[in-house]
Amino acid sequence: MTQLSQTPIPFTLQEAEEICLQYYGLAAKAFPLTGELDLNFKMETANQACFILKINRPNTSAHYLDFQEKLLLHVKAKKPKIKIPSIIPTLLDQYAFTIQDAGNNDRNVRLLEWIPGRLWSTVNPKLDSLLFSLGEVCGEITSLLQDFEHPTATRVFDWDIAQANWTTQFLHLFSGEEKECIGFFMHRYHYIQPAYHQFRKSVIHNDANDNNIIVSDDLLNPLVETIIDFGDAAYSQTINDLAVAIAYATMDVENPLAAALPIVSGYHSKYPLEEKELEVLYVLVAIRLVISVTKSAINKNQEPDNVYLQISDKQAWSLLHKWKQIAPEFAHFSFRTACGFSASPNEREFTKWAATQKMTMQELFPSLTHTSIIQPDLSIGSLLLGNFSTYHDIDTFSYKINQLQKKHPKAVLAGGYLEARPVYSTNAFIIKGNNGPEYRTHHLGMDVWLPANTPIHAICDGEIFSFADNAIDKDYGPTIIIKHKIRNEFYFYTLYGHLSKESLVSLKKGTIIKKGDMVGSIGNNKENGNWPPHLHFQILLELLVHDTNFPGVCSPGQLPVWSSLCPNPGLIVKSNDLAKSEKDSNPNLMSERKMHLGKSLSLSYRQPLQILRGEMQYLIDEKGRRYLDTVNNVAHVGHEHPAVVKAGQEQMAVINTNTRYLHKNIIAYAEELCKTLPPTLSVIHFVNSGSEANELALRMAKAYTNQKDIIALEVGYHGNTGSCIDISSYKFDGKGGKGKPEHTHIVTLPDSFRGKYRGSLADTGELYASHIKETINEIKKTGRGVAAFIAESIVSCGGQIVLPDNYLQMAYAYVREAGGVCIADEVQVGFGRVGKKFWGFELQGVVPDIVTMGKPIGNGHPLAAVACTPEIAIAFANGMEYFNTFGGNPVSSAIGLEVLKIIKEDKLQENALA
Repeated sequence: MTQLSQTPIPFTLQEAEEICLQYYGLAAKAFPLTGELDLNFKMETANQACFILKINRPNTSAHYLDFQEKLLLHVKAKKPKIKIPSIIPTLLDQYAFTIQDAGNNDRNVRLLEWIPGRLWSTVNPKLDSLLFSLGEVCGEITSLLQDFEHPTATRVFDWDIAQANWTTQFLHLFSGEEKECIGFFMHRYHYIQPAYHQFRKSVIHNDANDNNIIVSDDLLNPLVETIIDFGDAAYSQTINDLAVAIAYATMDVENPLAAALPIVSGYHSKYPLEEKELEVLYVLVAIRLVISVTKSAINKNQEPDNVYLQISDKQAWSLLHKWKQIAPEFAHFSFRTACGFSASPNEREFTKWAATQKMTMQELFPSLTHTSIIQPDLSIGSLLLGNFSTYHDIDTFSYKINQLQKKHPKAVLAGGYLEARPVYSTNAFIIKGNNGPEYRTHHLGMDVWLPANTPIHAICDGEIFSFADNAIDKDYGPTIIIKHKIRNEFYFYTLYGHLSKESLVSLKKGTIIKKGDMVGSIGNNKENGNWPPHLHFQILLELLVHDTNFPGVCSPGQLPVWSSLCPNPGLIVKSNDLAKSEKDSNPNLMSERKMHLGKSLSLSYRQPLQILRGEMQYLIDEKGRRYLDTVNNVAHVGHEHPAVVKAGQEQMAVINTNTRYLHKNIIAYAEELCKTLPPTLSVIHFVNSGSEANELALRMAKAYTNQKDIIALEVGYHGNTGSCIDISSYKFDGKGGKGKPEHTHIVTLPDSFRGKYRGSLADTGELYASHIKETINEIKKTGRGVAAFIAESIVSCGGQIVLPDNYLQMAYAYVREAGGVCIADEVQVGFGRVGKKFWGFELQGVVPDIVTMGKPIGNGHPLAAVACTPEIAIAFANGMEYFNTFGGNPVSSAIGLEVLKIIKEDKLQENALA
């Protein structure tokens, strides 16, 4: 927690220790802390009790010192839930005293209780729960200070946002972009002054910077414990305290507004904010930053060597530039939402007015003869959209819409308000988030899918506000925005997107539009932004900074704001069929899952994910959030790889049956698989899973050797069938396991980090392999023999442990000498994943007798295989028929062939190596 001071110390550490002993009777070791004006030392006693020794700057006002003392005592007396440092009295029962420094300057001294924890500046990541707790603590401190008064609280103070006009005297210290940025915010600051002066005022902390915020030591769920150092407290507009906290807490994040919202929400929960205060919060945050950068510019001239005084300059400038990119109105509406208000102040009035209207789809499209509305499912998990390769192809997308229309000839296809969709995939739909990129996936309007050139008519009186051809791929194309005035109460706007180019001809801004007038017509895909023909109809209560275009989709995190600014078009285009469709919620799915599925079937993460779509390296949840998949070990060539999907679909459309019939796919696949293996492994048995493959391999080994004893590695895992659990130390030695069965023998895991032979010994492999020889000798003492030795080529569940050099060579030699067979479990690591070789066992320069494979073999399709020598295959064919209903069926074989093809053509093995 200590941070070394960067400024010269007029009091030595020894002198600080002597002061502590003489005046407080505490023998403590001193550590210097940072400070702008005062000297601060952390004092630590032998029993680890800690304090802060504060030595004020020379000749500090006695009134100011009294203000500080009274403030702390006032807050402490309220017995708050948050931790407030106590003032430690001296041996003479004084809260403060005066000493002289080397220059004969009077300096006031106090000792404060040390609050344990971490500085905000050292905590990473700063999740929403932590930001919310910061807001809570700030709001709590504001509440505690509401009834505190002191004459010194009202003072001239550069760091008071309400007094920021002094910064204009130093504009000459800046130039270019920096000067323009400061001017941008100061202009808005001056504009809000009349209202701002009337806001609530109180004594505020005024300095919730990243070195004053104390965070708990809990690394899993850290929360703010308190905010220390009331040295900058002042009487000012109460809302300034929240602005200060936001200014410091949102530095060094990609999306500062997103980080600010939990702080606002937490603050409001402890100290309710007024709507008018939220209107100016955006400006006040910026002004605190303007004060900071101005102070730094002045200090660069006066004290160029004082690093502390410039410590946050770069961060402040970075945040100022990011803050300027945020539309002030959007920040205001976001703050309103964070406090539980409607984002748009006009939403209530609009909803009341819309309830009195009786417009229908026929008024928007008078030429319609349809009697009902069908909402196409274009959601994340839409089966209509299918594979991502199909909806990225405009012809296929159009074909699917047309086929749905043919299925419902008397219905109009319309809807989609707030639907999360996967189709918005270009870079234009990506925004920077604080936990990675976010995608704007939620649709804010109503789509009506009708043929190109279908005429569109106005649903109520208005005037042309703007029009433009937004001719970017996946944008609106030709777009018209109409402004509607409802009496003298409020305005709203309607947006018509994906129009024909002809719709914009001869339009003029301000042209009066009457209800029923033709607005334009639907455009074709070559002119409407590259979409199947349809109208995007959207209601806008606020335009923000958008004149000729307006966002038609938003990210999940911003949905509460945008859904208020863009109400449901179904409010005015009345239809029971346009009711927003409800998707399966995660709590409901979890409840039903618990009811019908076994309790041992686990879910990942504290907040389980509902994953509805895969797209190569990404998994996509029901809200369209993309997760870079570093967990799954099945989707070998990418989730829902179009070529793999196509291979399965095409074959499934023709025939899928068992292997008692002749079919070329299984033969072709077996031949291609054998090409990747050593020549001796020339016989393939196809199954459906890695567990089934290992189960079959054990049966083969026992049939070939007429023995039952299996040697396996510690912490090995080979599947969930009965025989596989019996040889999986990872399972039977774990929770719920019953220990090692009689015929299973576990040898020490070759793990140099915790194993018997530590270090990088050249003979480590041989030493570990010697345990196998010892185990074989123990088996022989019972009068039995060895059936098989099974090992993953890289031990996966044991921690991705790479086997020592020569380990398998020696192990295989011992096992074969004893008459056993060697099984290489490649279920996790096969198919080029190890980079240097196609199979993991090749890294050890060995050829197994049996190889099992699964998981990546079918890219998620249930497919697995066992490769063995002809001799083992013959011994297994002992008269008992082996039959697997679906192992190697035509569809599985087609998919397996395609996976092998992609691995080769896309050079995935080379990519793994790189």
